[in-house]
Amino acid sequence: MTTETDLIRNIALMGHQGNGKTTLAEAMLFRAGVVTRPGRVESGNTVLDTQPEEHDRTQSLALGLASFSWGDYRINLLDPPGYADFVGDAMTALRVADVAVFVIDGVSGLQVNDELLWQVAGERSIPRILFVNKMDKERASFDVVLAGIRDHFGSGVEPVDLPVGEASAFTGVADLLTEHVILYDSGSANTSDELPADIADREHEQHEHLVEDVVEIEDDLLSKYLDGEDISVAELEHALRAGFAAGSLWPVLCGSAVDAIAVDRLLDFVCRIAPAPSEVPGIEVHGDGVAEVRCDPSGDPLAYVFKTQTDEYVGQVALVKILSGTVHADDVLVNQRTGAKERLHNLLRVLGSKHTAIDTAEAGDIVGAIKLTDVSTGDTLAPIGSSLTVPPIVHRRPVYGIAVAAESAGDEDKLATALAELVSDDPTLEVTRDSETHQTVVRGAGDVHVQVALTRLKRRYGITLQTEPVKIAYRETLLGTVETEGRHKKQSGGHGQFGVATVRFEPLPRNEGYEFVDETRGGVIPKSLIPAVGKGIAESMGRGGRHGFPLVDLRATVLDGKHHSVDSDDFSFRMAGALALRAAIDKVGTLVLEPVDHVEVTVPSTLQGDVMADLGRRRGQIEGTEPAGDGEVTVIASVPTSEVTDYPVALRSMTHGRGRLALSFKCYQERPEPR
Repeated sequence: MTTETDLIRNIALMGHQGNGKTTLAEAMLFRAGVVTRPGRVESGNTVLDTQPEEHDRTQSLALGLASFSWGDYRINLLDPPGYADFVGDAMTALRVADVAVFVIDGVSGLQVNDELLWQVAGERSIPRILFVNKMDKERASFDVVLAGIRDHFGSGVEPVDLPVGEASAFTGVADLLTEHVILYDSGSANTSDELPADIADREHEQHEHLVEDVVEIEDDLLSKYLDGEDISVAELEHALRAGFAAGSLWPVLCGSAVDAIAVDRLLDFVCRIAPAPSEVPGIEVHGDGVAEVRCDPSGDPLAYVFKTQTDEYVGQVALVKILSGTVHADDVLVNQRTGAKERLHNLLRVLGSKHTAIDTAEAGDIVGAIKLTDVSTGDTLAPIGSSLTVPPIVHRRPVYGIAVAAESAGDEDKLATALAELVSDDPTLEVTRDSETHQTVVRGAGDVHVQVALTRLKRRYGITLQTEPVKIAYRETLLGTVETEGRHKKQSGGHGQFGVATVRFEPLPRNEGYEFVDETRGGVIPKSLIPAVGKGIAESMGRGGRHGFPLVDLRATVLDGKHHSVDSDDFSFRMAGALALRAAIDKVGTLVLEPVDHVEVTVPSTLQGDVMADLGRRRGQIEGTEPAGDGEVTVIASVPTSEVTDYPVALRSMTHGRGRLALSFKCYQERPEPR
């Protein structure tokens, strides 16, 4: 019996920025009758680019979802941005999709993000289809692009279409399975079994190649083929579907999103070939151990919040994939992160920014939910009493930061709330408060990611922001060992203040922190007041040395002192300790220390030399290299933090987007004196 789950197809459109993914999505909606005319990215009127920032930049900046019907099927179409800074949304789309359609530029061929995302999809064993787009453009070449795809992705790349004409002469496609031709005239598709004379011979040749490759997938079919028996289209398609699901075969189709040529063919093909949610492997969940949950509409309900978005009219919209069971409007599930019950007041079909209420969603479906109390991206919604949780996506740590502050003092609390909501919607962002530099820092995957987030924040919350570069948290340490006396005496009638401490200060090895030692004898300072000396020194260290940076890596040994039976107290000896440190700084001076980052740069091996030379110019110390697979190498280095604040942007430019960067704090080291 066919269920709703069997007729769902969850499709992620993947590819490099500018390949035409959003335009293809618009053409699909047009062919499905959802829109009366396709929108244009340049005009800001597409269904999936809903935010003003996307209209201003004429590019997708956030994951879009369009749910629509295609014949008997329910298509949930996910359109993540193609720009590298927003790769987090692409990872999210691949987490919930059951098939990835890679949209390839028919003129430019494979580009950087196509290759990177293909690798991720492969690691996650997601079946992949390639759609060579823009076949109507000048200099488009299916053969050249196909050769490039095969060169990068291997022999499993299998064309199932041939273009009929190219550039301005592109009018349709020849189906290599059926050997029919589908021609388009003013948007109408006409199917014929009569191939154009100029491609007939080539089509027959390519059909035979396809048959030879596909029959090898199934032994029975191969035997039948070797015995000279005819192979039916249905048998070919069955074997093709098996190879596709197993990840050994990747079909290639072609068309034009702008003219909606062969877009209906792509939708039909995906519905026939791609697996239903119930046919893909179960998802790993954690609870009392690790378990696998299969996509079964009769199972216990389990839902995964893969994205939250803020809508100016309805508030927060949670995009949810139903992993198991059947969910009804007004069902109550538990948010496994908070432990709180969440009533699903409204379930929604999502079409960009448009929402339609529905009563029920079966396993495998992707829906929206509103009016939830406290839900963030990555949350699991499970039945009461369940311990099952879906592991969150682990994103790369953000590497580019900008310091922000509210221009108006009255907006400071509002800014904190707004930043928290931004991170809830986009967990690839990070907001930190640096206690040393007193800056609030917003970090993202790159400069565009951060700038878009701040523009969205200003628009959505009406906060005027001040921005500045992230300050470097320098520190200081003493240049040598010294013994000083700190004397605090204040007498103004009545109870006074008196405390004297003799302290030896000596620098410690790097990153050892602060150590306080008591070597007094004979009760020169009461035992109860000695900790006050150490506290005063620590407080003075935090206030900074000669250059105003906090002092670190210091041992303070209190050797001697004096006290008064009436006038000595905790405050007096805190002051004595602080004064002793100031005297030590005046005597021997300080050395400025700078933070150093552990840097890992993964690039194609051909770029290894360029990266190492550039890191050297940034005062980096190369510590080694490691093979990263697929012709890549990871360069490992220690680089001063001040030298890598702009490195994410520089690396992208130097490697044409092929470099990947990981940064983490390593240690402090002596900063060279400026020349």
